[in-house]
Amino acid sequence: MPIVFVIYWILGKNVKNQNLFLLAASYFFYAWWNWRYLSLVLLCSLVNFFAGMLMKPVIPMGNDGSEKRRNTLILSLCCIVCLGILSVFKYYDFFVTSFVDAFSIFGVKMQAHTLNLILPVGISFYTFHTLSYTIDVYRGKFAPTKDIISFFLFVSIFPLAMAGPIERATNLLPQIYTKRTFNYDRVREGMKLVLWGLFMKVVVADRVCLYVDKVYINATRESGLSLTVATFLFAVQIYCDFAGYSNMAIGIGKILGFNFLQNFNRPYFSTGITQFWRRWHISLSSWLRDYIYMALGGSHCSKWRNYWNIFVVFLISGLWHGANWTFIVWGILHGVFQIIERIFGLQKSDSKGFVKIFRILITFLIVNLLWVFFRAPTISEAWYVISKIFTDLGNTNLYLATNTIMLTIVFGVSMLFGKEIFDEFFPNRMRLFDNPKIYVRWAAYILIFVSIMLVGVFDGGQFIYFQF
Repeated sequence: MPIVFVIYWILGKNVKNQNLFLLAASYFFYAWWNWRYLSLVLLCSLVNFFAGMLMKPVIPMGNDGSEKRRNTLILSLCCIVCLGILSVFKYYDFFVTSFVDAFSIFGVKMQAHTLNLILPVGISFYTFHTLSYTIDVYRGKFAPTKDIISFFLFVSIFPLAMAGPIERATNLLPQIYTKRTFNYDRVREGMKLVLWGLFMKVVVADRVCLYVDKVYINATRESGLSLTVATFLFAVQIYCDFAGYSNMAIGIGKILGFNFLQNFNRPYFSTGITQFWRRWHISLSSWLRDYIYMALGGSHCSKWRNYWNIFVVFLISGLWHGANWTFIVWGILHGVFQIIERIFGLQKSDSKGFVKIFRILITFLIVNLLWVFFRAPTISEAWYVISKIFTDLGNTNLYLATNTIMLTIVFGVSMLFGKEIFDEFFPNRMRLFDNPKIYVRWAAYILIFVSIMLVGVFDGGQFIYFQF
């Protein structure tokens, strides 16, 4: 990144040179993982680029609707290619084994012929990323680009390619076309986001992971109390892991002169599951809303049809997250809780005082329990963990890691929730990174930096959402 930063801004006088260099850097970073799978990124980019180019503007008062049919055919073929690639690499083995297992219930023995392919990093992200462009062109919301370098950069720009946020062409492509000049304030804001994102990842998420993994690997031998603590800490882990990545991606974007979409907004202070999805992985939930939920009819239909639309969207959300029944159940349950909120009129988030605090706690409890399905390898193990949490909570035999690990976990989680609470409820009272006094700002920078260097886990593996 420092090398990219220097060369990129040296080329700042020419936006085409900037884009070409940034595209080369993005391909280099992706190919560093597995150069063969870079071909999938290129194929997805080419298919969507030419799909947009081949679409014709639809004349509203056209006589035969031939342009509409032509565009529909092009969009369909584009979706078949892109979703076909995604299905083969991510879902083929899952569907084959599920099919064989279903027949085995009736005594029919079949052999599963699986491919055992390596899942390409970020394939779900860049697939949705590119399809949003083609769908927007089809809907007439965005004019197709003729600049192939800019489009390829839109698909593969390296801060976003691995794990989002899932950008829209309407937001990012105009920024790619526009000349970008070095701005000290923007770079400073970006570096703050990178610093805090790195803290969330290596100080909080990867430290908490040491406890969570130990308990969940031995779930059958741990007490209900240990599983409760581990489940709470997993909620912290997955939030800090993914939001930490998003903060760093958005921060790097600012350093390079881009404004990427916000992806998290303190989701654990939500007053309902509906609001949770307006605050959690915002780029995915808004994508599902705009391209699937609204296409199904959204809320402009009967209430039962609306409930079905919600159910379908979150079934797809679960499947998007992984080829496993645990993710599907996780998605479905999130959809079911949103339907329940709609039925009882609880989807509104205008509660105050004690009622608001109570709803935040209930929502946090529900989200934590649902994370068990996300973390457990199988449905049966997830149900086992949940049942043990409710039936064995009185068992005070709590698993404790080493004193160092426990102290660093308490330190990191306390810092996290302290900042989140002030940002949510007292946004103007405790501004450390944005404090008008320079010595307060620099004290905060140094504290976070020293914490990262002293407490951070630097061999914690990849980001959780890379697997999606």
